[in-house]
Amino acid sequence: MANRRDSRIEPSFEGPPQARSQPGLSVSEEDRVVPSNRKASAKRKSSKAKSSRGGRGRSGRSRRGLFGVLGRLFYWCFVLAIWGGIAVAGVVVYYGAKMPAATTWSIPDRAPNIKIVSADGQLLANRGMSGGEAVGLHEMSPYIPEAVIAIEDRRFYSHFGVDPIGLSRAMVTNLMGGHFSQGGSTLTQQLAKNLFLKPDRTLERKVQEVLLALWLEHKHTKDQILEMYLNRVYFGSGAFGVEAASRRYFGKSARDVTLSEAALLAGLLKAPSRLSPARDPKAAEERSQLVLAAMREEGKISDKELKTALSAPATRAPSYWTGSENYVADTIMEELPDLIGDVRGDIVIDSTVDLNLQKLAEQSIRRLIDESGKKLNVTQGALVSIDDSGAVRAMVGGYDYSTSQFDRASEARRQPGSAFKPFVYMAALEAGRTPDSIRNDAPIKIGNWTPDNYGGKYFGKVTLATALAKSLNSVAAQLTMEVGPNAVVEAAHRMGIQSELQANTSIALGTSEVTPLELTSAYVPFANGGYKPDIHFIRRITTAEGKMLYDSGGGSAPRVVKPEIVGMMNSMMTGTVEVGTAKKAAFAWPSAGKTGTSQNSRDAWFVGYTANLTTGVWFGNDDGTAMKKVTGGALPAQAWHEFMVAAHEGVPVRPLPGTWKSTPADTIVPDDIPSADNNQPAPVPSVSVGQQAPAAQATQAPAPARVARPAQTVDADGFNMPADDGTTASVGHPVPPGNVGGPLKKRKQTSILDILGGG
Repeated sequence: MANRRDSRIEPSFEGPPQARSQPGLSVSEEDRVVPSNRKASAKRKSSKAKSSRGGRGRSGRSRRGLFGVLGRLFYWCFVLAIWGGIAVAGVVVYYGAKMPAATTWSIPDRAPNIKIVSADGQLLANRGMSGGEAVGLHEMSPYIPEAVIAIEDRRFYSHFGVDPIGLSRAMVTNLMGGHFSQGGSTLTQQLAKNLFLKPDRTLERKVQEVLLALWLEHKHTKDQILEMYLNRVYFGSGAFGVEAASRRYFGKSARDVTLSEAALLAGLLKAPSRLSPARDPKAAEERSQLVLAAMREEGKISDKELKTALSAPATRAPSYWTGSENYVADTIMEELPDLIGDVRGDIVIDSTVDLNLQKLAEQSIRRLIDESGKKLNVTQGALVSIDDSGAVRAMVGGYDYSTSQFDRASEARRQPGSAFKPFVYMAALEAGRTPDSIRNDAPIKIGNWTPDNYGGKYFGKVTLATALAKSLNSVAAQLTMEVGPNAVVEAAHRMGIQSELQANTSIALGTSEVTPLELTSAYVPFANGGYKPDIHFIRRITTAEGKMLYDSGGGSAPRVVKPEIVGMMNSMMTGTVEVGTAKKAAFAWPSAGKTGTSQNSRDAWFVGYTANLTTGVWFGNDDGTAMKKVTGGALPAQAWHEFMVAAHEGVPVRPLPGTWKSTPADTIVPDDIPSADNNQPAPVPSVSVGQQAPAAQATQAPAPARVARPAQTVDADGFNMPADDGTTASVGHPVPPGNVGGPLKKRKQTSILDILGGG
């Protein structure tokens, strides 16, 4: 240590340091101790020099820092994009792997539509899940696809199934708004969702939607995709496709839709239920205006077209379900499975219904109820018209289909009253009686039952022709006792009544319930010469391409009543129209028929016919409440007359079939008949029925000679229709027979229940 201290080198302050051969410490001039003022001056000089150099350095470093930040931002965005792409690819692969192989994908069949047309080819109704047939893109109004593209997918013809621009715009709009207000799905994606996927809002479904959209774009042209979309998309109110929607909202085909109507349809796609014009007409109209503005912005329409459309907004049809032809369509749909089984594709049903006659029938029922319903307490009516071949030409099942789809023509079982009497008289004629046979119209008692005439009015000795024309209850009851209730039931079933009938004496007054359709069909053999054709609504069924699936054909109808009996029945029922209870029904054609009124005017009927048509009319109330003195000769006869006059306009007149010549009055010999208190029915002779006859004979029966009225006929002016037995507490359910006959002063009324109970 001492040596090291001894050898210490002292610093030198003289002149600049010189190179030394030995190592040591040198001190510069700046290290010298100087006065503070000299130091400060030196620092200021040094600071100025550094400041000059540092300004240029910071500017360079600033520029280099900005580019560095941008570079780093770009770098990380690029990295994130790569990882995002990998993540998206992974999600796509994951969910795509859960889908079936693309080679197995195929467009599912569209829900089949059942198009029902009238005999002359006019549309009656569409049935099926879709509610309308498929329409080609170039068949429908050009406004429809233009409106849909303008409001739903403006770049439809330029994107590849997925629209990145539209998707980005929707994302930005939704983020800015803070809620979901726009969707980024293209029409192709919407179609993919409708065809293949459930409406769940999940990531998996969205990925699958994109993949399916890409597949659709690869397999089909843009026009094909658009056509599929427009024929399958939901427009609200149960309408799938533009044809169904056009029919539903405007009562017209998609081929005839106007600009304003197309805009309304396109506007529904955003929210079919909420924007439906049936639910919120104002919202639907506001949305359609947005569609029109979008079409103008895209150059699809001119300013003039826009102005015209805004000044004449779409007018919604009163109701898609209003027309009475829907009753026919419902009946056809019930029969369809038995004819062709399951429906697997679009079909066309050619019906037998004449749409013009259908409208006439509906108008006649509605007009009378509108004019007299409130005053007479009538709320419902039904009409059925059938030609000689059994083809139903018109059927109205109620006042308004839109308020009640219950078909009173084919489903409501009501008491026919005296409209059932022709089967009683037919059974009597088959047992050997004639229209000139005489009976004593007087009060009678059968057990505990008294079948009184309406108002207690009696005519003494009358022919059967007069008794039927005046609808005398006592004579009908006598004939039933003579031939037996079973013979009457057999005759009614043979003619076409299908309902169960009670074989008791009160059946003479129509206490067993029947439908208007079956009662009318049972009169057809009187109109066609004695043949019972199959009653049918369908002529043929074809596929949409025209392949025949079913044809009713001509066939043959069995004879159910002899020609001479037909002639006698027609001569008697002609009297009902000419001088009896149905005089209001008479018109230029030879016609015949029978009125019917149930107890307390709960039901009022008239079933009549010409050689061309057989038509039945019923009026009443669904709850069975009584009408105010409405008889079969009133509203039903009026409706029948109005309909038949229009239906026969321009048709050559034909006489009723069958012939019978009345016996001169001075040579009529009364039948040997049992007394009124003999309850044993007379024997019923066998009748030759059942032989087959060509179908043509059903419509070309021999022309009858003009029938002279029996001498015993009494003028029926001022004579009211007799009321018939029974009550109708409910529609469509059997009701026990009630009191039979109308009121008779100072006479105790006895019901058929008293007879059955022995009281």
